Amino acid sequence: MWIIKFLTSSIGRKLIMSLTGLFLILFLTVHLAGNLQLLKNDGGEAFNSYAYIMTHNPLIILISYGNYIFILLHAAVGILLYFQNKGAKGTKYAVSTNKSATWASKNMALLGTLVLAFLFIHMGDFWFKMKMGEGWINEVQSASLGHPVKDLYEKVSYSFSQLWVVIVYIVGLVILGFHLSHGFASAFQSLGINHKKYTPIIAGLGKAYSILVPLGFAIIPLYVYFIK
Repeated sequence: MWIIKFLTSSIGRKLIMSLTGLFLILFLTVHLAGNLQLLKNDGGEAFNSYAYIMTHNPLIILISYGNYIFILLHAAVGILLYFQNKGAKGTKYAVSTNKSATWASKNMALLGTLVLAFLFIHMGDFWFKMKMGEGWINEVQSASLGHPVKDLYEKVSYSFSQLWVVIVYIVGLVILGFHLSHGFASAFQSLGINHKKYTPIIAGLGKAYSILVPLGFAIIPLYVYFIK
């Protein structure tokens, strides 16, 4: 079929990278908004309620599984593009022939691999243990929902009370920031959105996003470790 041929072509793979990348950028924004509930001084009520809703709403569950697929697809296609560009030009990344290219743009494959490793660590520490059920995470009564929910707030607080966990997260978020600093604008460029008036604006938004979102995530472990 023509659609399969297109999606497996060089242009098709770049299209997949840009679309999945933009979806993951949107996911990061929503995920950050939810995680900021951890900063509320309410004993975890807001965060635990948010986590319960996110894991019991059928639509959100469907989107979550789609997100897992997009993460793996984004990583797999990124690896394919890396080897394709390396084989074609003998470079680490397609844009590395540009002398004005940033360090992040030249090392997107490395950064992406490190981000994926960080994601596995994160999911192993929280998502996996949450899914394992009893014995890993306690339950607490939710005042807003009116029934017991898993006390993920307690789990997060415990994890971020350990200095090595905080360091791993901060390093992972710095890597994510570098990855986003090039990936944000690159995603729009791959979709053909390249205009002398709008491209600088998109690039500026990308730089701001690559700083503010990782910083927002980083505030959480630092706050828990140093203040709570």
